[in-house]
Amino acid sequence: MAALLGSAGAYAQDASPPGTVLPDRRPAPFKGTIGMSFADSKPDFPHNRKAPAGAPNVLLILLDDVGFGAASTFGGPIPTPTIDSIAKTGLRYTQWNTTSLCSPTRSALLTGHNHHEEGFGVVAEMSTGFPGYDAILPDTSVTIGEILKDNGYNTAWFGKNHNTPDSETSQSGPFTQWPTGMGFEYFYGFNGGDTNQWAPALIENTTPIEPPAGQKNYHFLTDMTDHAITWVRNQKTIAPNKPFFIYYAPGATHAPHHAPKEWIAKFKGQFDQGWNKVSEETFERMKKAGIIPANSKYNPLPGEVGDWDSLTADQKKVYARMMEVYAAYLAFADEEAGRLLAAIDELGVRDNTLVIFAVGDNGASAEGGFSGTLNEVAADLNSYRPDAVPEALKDLDAIGGPTTYNHFPVGWALATNAPFKYAKRQASHFGGTRNGLVISWPKGIPQGGEIRTQFHYVSDIVPTILEAAHIPQPKVVNGVKQIPMSGISMLYTFNPANANAPSHRHVQYFEMGGARAIYKDGWIAATTHGLKPWADAASKGNFDKDTWELYDLKNDFTEHDDLSAQNPKKLKELQAAFMVEAKKYKVLPLDDRTVERFSTKLTGRPSGGLDGINKITFYPGMVRLPEGSAPEMKNRSFKITAYVDTKDGDPSGILITQGGLFSGWALRVVDGQPQFIYNWMKEQFTTIKSSEKLPSGKAQIRFEFAYDGGGVGKGGTGTLFINDKKVAEGHIEKTVQNRFSFDETMDVGEDTGTPVFPDYQDKMPYAYTGKLEKVVIELAPVPGNDKKAVDNAKKDAATAVSLTD
Repeated sequence: MAALLGSAGAYAQDASPPGTVLPDRRPAPFKGTIGMSFADSKPDFPHNRKAPAGAPNVLLILLDDVGFGAASTFGGPIPTPTIDSIAKTGLRYTQWNTTSLCSPTRSALLTGHNHHEEGFGVVAEMSTGFPGYDAILPDTSVTIGEILKDNGYNTAWFGKNHNTPDSETSQSGPFTQWPTGMGFEYFYGFNGGDTNQWAPALIENTTPIEPPAGQKNYHFLTDMTDHAITWVRNQKTIAPNKPFFIYYAPGATHAPHHAPKEWIAKFKGQFDQGWNKVSEETFERMKKAGIIPANSKYNPLPGEVGDWDSLTADQKKVYARMMEVYAAYLAFADEEAGRLLAAIDELGVRDNTLVIFAVGDNGASAEGGFSGTLNEVAADLNSYRPDAVPEALKDLDAIGGPTTYNHFPVGWALATNAPFKYAKRQASHFGGTRNGLVISWPKGIPQGGEIRTQFHYVSDIVPTILEAAHIPQPKVVNGVKQIPMSGISMLYTFNPANANAPSHRHVQYFEMGGARAIYKDGWIAATTHGLKPWADAASKGNFDKDTWELYDLKNDFTEHDDLSAQNPKKLKELQAAFMVEAKKYKVLPLDDRTVERFSTKLTGRPSGGLDGINKITFYPGMVRLPEGSAPEMKNRSFKITAYVDTKDGDPSGILITQGGLFSGWALRVVDGQPQFIYNWMKEQFTTIKSSEKLPSGKAQIRFEFAYDGGGVGKGGTGTLFINDKKVAEGHIEKTVQNRFSFDETMDVGEDTGTPVFPDYQDKMPYAYTGKLEKVVIELAPVPGNDKKAVDNAKKDAATAVSLTD
């Protein structure tokens, strides 16, 4: 009977090269036999695919907004002993490049493809309906997490995720493009461009959670590292023979620059010489250490940034403090990464752990403006940039702490991008795209402590990991044929014999917002397209009229001498090469628009689920609703009605709130008396409060806001009612025109994140102590004469969010 029913051959799946078709729950054909019953059959149970013998554990670390000239490992002024130690046992790469902006870099890092191939030609908030710009990771190129998971690894992601479309970051998902939907079995971190490190908007897998209550001196960097250590210890305890892949992506050193006081104190007085001198000193250290060639030429900081010696004593005091805080943040991040590495050492698996430490996803950020800011929400999201110096002088020690959302001035960004020109967002020059890279693998890199000068790109990381693990690039995943990776493995550089070998990468394009460049065999052609990373002004098309520069990188490491006039033939060759790459990798159509690209109507881009709905009912427990998915309350009239039931005593707490300490509003009750608070940029607080208490039993608390109109950010009259009886009224002079926050949310019945008003900081989350049944928000139509201004404000908000990505 068994012979009649068949054996392995009849039931075997079509054979494919191992690891090329994923997922593969049965990595080998069925080798048993099947009879009429189990008695005359032979079982062969399927086993999940195991990683290849000897496949290394992988720790991929990515810092945020760190310039090439910041870390001591590459000649910078900030000590990074952890990165230094990795370099001593591994390799330093001095010509590794990124995209110039965070989300695009991360898409390339995780997939091995160019960022336009992944739909991240720009950040999600600016996405358009073209394949290179739609912010949708295609099914034709899965992440390294997905590949390794289906090849026998455990996978986890800690820290920042900014590759989820803005309209998909709420609790309603979809979760396909969240970390757990991209091949990572565990995620602990935050969604978005940045978060408050003292009060982060935490996500565990797909669930919003709050930081530990009452923990003194809590900081997200320490928290995420603790979670990473716990995860890897559990993983190696439960599955000691299974390799791990950890993606560790702190928010450091993206603004806000939040660092513990004891770390800031370490840098007191170390930057009093100013940004010009620090840039020069870094350049000389790099030369002496052999990080840059001896013939490299210095690029002085542009005059418009300001000469340090021309500043006032007060300016120098404040700006030096801002840099001390930044340095502390980077040094602290280095220390926390070191704790994770120490835990891996303790597990006894470091020898076969491939550590890839990318010191930045783009150049340092010039988005703090010429004088820096204490409130990035006001400065970058709402174009309110008062001189930070007078306010900072009142309490220098507060900078970097929980009451600031700080960012340093342009001068420091350019100084930490030494020896290159420009900064983050500028894809045309290395100040925006050159980052330090360190790789260590004791088992696979026989001779550490060396420098590698081969030209490589962020998309080369995934192919390197796969080759090291002896895992092929998949050809089919979830039934979808995969596009071959554009990344090129760097594994050849691990061999000391190839220390000075020619780069295996011959061509690489760069493009962001119309600024573009093309590298080809030691030459690079570049055009800024008239953009500057410290200015938000946009160009206006005319791509064919751009002025291009040409540099011979074999003899000009710092892009100092423009040879376009001397060698027009080479320039034309490279310009033609750019167009070849642009057509091949979905770079076209070039697009330098800003305002128009933020309009969902003009682009057809999906918006939040509440868009267009003017009456919304929320219930207790609805917390952590991102601003991009919440009702649009700005620049219009609205009503908020809270339905409560008071039985015993005088309740207190939050009914509903949005935003936080740096801008926001709250409807609350204090000792039975309703209040509405409006926080304008942490500078002007308006409280409208009832002198009457809530009656016993069911009641309605209504707040009506009548917008003055006449443009955006204007004031309005607020009126409080208890059961339709007016109990308070007041005028709010100014309102937030663009956005309340980067990461704060709308919450019902309590307040997550930071408090809208400082008086309940110690009571957070300040949950309502009475019974709250529901809260109804009603939005009035935007007046016709204000609609254009309001639309522009929304676009400005989206622009600001994306530019600080």
